[in-house]
Amino acid sequence: MRLRALQLGLLVITGVANAQYFSAGWTPGQPVPTEPAAAPMSWPHASQEAGSNHASTPSKFLDEVVTAGPVSAIMSLVGLNVSGTRDVGWDERIPLISDSNYHDIIVNEELSPEEEEKRVCTVTAGQPDGISKYVDTVFDQTYNYTLDKGDLPHVRFGRIDYLDVTSITTKWAVWSAPTLVVLQDRGQTLRFYQGGRMHLSAEFLYQFLKEEVWRMKEPWRSAFSPGGQREWVLDYFALVLSTVYSFLVRVPRWLMYVASGGAASVIINLLHKPSTRRPALKPTPKQKETSVPLVAKGESTATSGRGQKSTSKRKGKQ
Repeated sequence: MRLRALQLGLLVITGVANAQYFSAGWTPGQPVPTEPAAAPMSWPHASQEAGSNHASTPSKFLDEVVTAGPVSAIMSLVGLNVSGTRDVGWDERIPLISDSNYHDIIVNEELSPEEEEKRVCTVTAGQPDGISKYVDTVFDQTYNYTLDKGDLPHVRFGRIDYLDVTSITTKWAVWSAPTLVVLQDRGQTLRFYQGGRMHLSAEFLYQFLKEEVWRMKEPWRSAFSPGGQREWVLDYFALVLSTVYSFLVRVPRWLMYVASGGAASVIINLLHKPSTRRPALKPTPKQKETSVPLVAKGESTATSGRGQKSTSKRKGKQ
């Protein structure tokens, strides 16, 4: 019995033991076996990355609040971009018109008198998202369509970044995007079309330019249009907005976030400020009017006659 128990114990031990114990071992002439180096632990490095990501989280949050929050939305209403540079996929063959090169591309373009008379510039003012992105895609397709057809040599295509260009859009009184602008006479004759309200396609826009359907709409003629009596108003307004924009792009985003929060708190406090109540005036007591009994005219004459008779009787008795 003891022998069988000993045999069972040996079998259990050999089953648990590692198979490396049964290797042939080292023989003379073979290189000395070395154990493989352990892989370096990457936990500290990962913890450092996690710490750096955690440290950069507040700054990223502030940037997102300023550039993608209500501040950016409010500034975009007047054509100011505080979201910084953006990655847009526009066709580079179509020139991008800005405040600095507008006069070189449109106003001071070298043209012969015949070319100047026929020159038509088609410009789209939009943003790289939403319906503006679709309109820009159709605009690029129309440009390629004209190149394939080989016609419309007098039409020049251009593009304006609505959030990055301030002076031109202000002078044109363009407050929404996308907007399709047809220019003539070196930018003095303007026609505006809301791109979001047109069922645009490459073929439709091509026929729109080829058949000159845009002539069916009257150009912009008002006191504020180019050549108007009050054109200087929009010029000064454009100068003010351009100055504000040039200042905002230099301000750090976190400082803009703090300033906007402080301004919002001041405005809220002013709106919720309790009004000063004036002491209520006590009503003055009304004087009671003395009522005088009215006597009829007949009765007054009768009483006066009786009084005269009584006095005359008294005088006769005396």
